[in-house]
Amino acid sequence: MVVLVGATVTMGIMAGVFGLYSHTVMPGLRRADDRTFVGAFQALDRAIINPWFMLGGFLGALVFTAASVVLLLGPGGPALIWTIAALVLYLLVVVITGAVNVPMNNALKAAGDPDEIADLAGVRARFDEAKWSRWNHVRTVVTTVALICLAVALLRYGR
Repeated sequence: MVVLVGATVTMGIMAGVFGLYSHTVMPGLRRADDRTFVGAFQALDRAIINPWFMLGGFLGALVFTAASVVLLLGPGGPALIWTIAALVLYLLVVVITGAVNVPMNNALKAAGDPDEIADLAGVRARFDEAKWSRWNHVRTVVTTVALICLAVALLRYGR
């Protein structure tokens, strides 16, 4: 099923994106000075909001997985359960993103141009990198488990 393959691919993209932030981006930024951290994070957040990421990754994983559930309702058998599990897990990721990470990102962007911020250390401290990273680790693990569920669904569907 093409839609289930699309769900698996887009979920894999998202597991990779969240994982990359967990083990590369945030540890790299943690070592940066306050001005570099604020400016770089703001730039990354602005850049990631684009059609390729939103449709080919973040929303794509949700739409393809939900569509797979609908299409598997009749003939799905054992693949359906795994696809539903992936959808529930990814819905959790969407909720975490909307409730935790996006508001934190928006607050950091609202602080303004780093060259015009008088208290960069205060802006960075209020951002709370540790909290953002903890929740991103959760998104990484949950999305990876959802990806595994979709891989199992593909195997079950193919039988």
